[in-house]
Amino acid sequence: MRRLLVFALAGLVGQLVDGALGMAFGVTTSTVLLSNGFSPAVASASVHLAEVGTTLSSGVAHWRFGNVSWPLVRRIGIPGAVGAFAGATVLSSLTGDWLAPAVAVVLFGLGALVIVRAVRGDLKGERHDPGQLRRRLLAPLGLSAGFLDAVGGGGWGPVATPTLLAAGRVEPRLVIGSVNAAELLVTVAASAGFLLGLGTQGIEVPLVVALLVGGVAAAPLAAWLVRHADASVLGVVVGTLLLVTNARTLLIEVGAPGPVRLPILLAIGVAGAVVAVRVRRAHAARPTPAPATAPVATADPGSPGAPVGVARQ
Repeated sequence: MRRLLVFALAGLVGQLVDGALGMAFGVTTSTVLLSNGFSPAVASASVHLAEVGTTLSSGVAHWRFGNVSWPLVRRIGIPGAVGAFAGATVLSSLTGDWLAPAVAVVLFGLGALVIVRAVRGDLKGERHDPGQLRRRLLAPLGLSAGFLDAVGGGGWGPVATPTLLAAGRVEPRLVIGSVNAAELLVTVAASAGFLLGLGTQGIEVPLVVALLVGGVAAAPLAAWLVRHADASVLGVVVGTLLLVTNARTLLIEVGAPGPVRLPILLAIGVAGAVVAVRVRRAHAARPTPAPATAPVATADPGSPGAPVGVARQ
């Protein structure tokens, strides 16, 4: 029971950040599963089965808050589904002890990518029409992000969200909401690929339900937070979490003892906290534009209604 509560909490935190930032549910929850001894294929399959429900609830919540551009969902979601199905098929056929550290390397790289994009300010978009995004960008982006999502147990959001913000300068809420809505197509395709390749072997239904319950509970709040949270700070926090958890996996793989691992992991965590604070301070220090004020009409000094103390010109 305690184990299921941990997974439910992981699903809740992952979806809370994913819905507010457009990334993190897959990479966060798959990292938790890998750390608990699940194989990469089973971990990714379990996460994607849970995401069928979480992405549906998240997409509906974002749509209700007006955060979705349906043309963007269609143009990135369909190639994303193709890539996810291909990635699930590939991962289902791969076995070996090398797979877990290989996936950890992918997730570690995604964590670094999120932090770099956050520090650079790529998670801050401008207010332009999503239709300005080029079609030749969206199809390859969706295909590669969907493939990486299935292979790494996450990657759709960390690749798609910051890339769209950096390339198109679209308003963040539309990018985040549309990426979350399109993820339903990606998740269904990946789940179908895993079920065809693996069946239900190794998948624990209570575990999937725990992830699902936690994620669904967080989806409406996350859609509301997307209008208020600082996306760059959240990006640094998520990226740091991925670096710490996957660095632990890699250090264990190379045989580093506990007294060596702990200082390294603490150093990564402290460095991430420092970066998050600096990013927050940098945004807080930026001057906010002064509100436009209408010119004050002054009465003729010679008129009866002229203010007291106004000198004649």
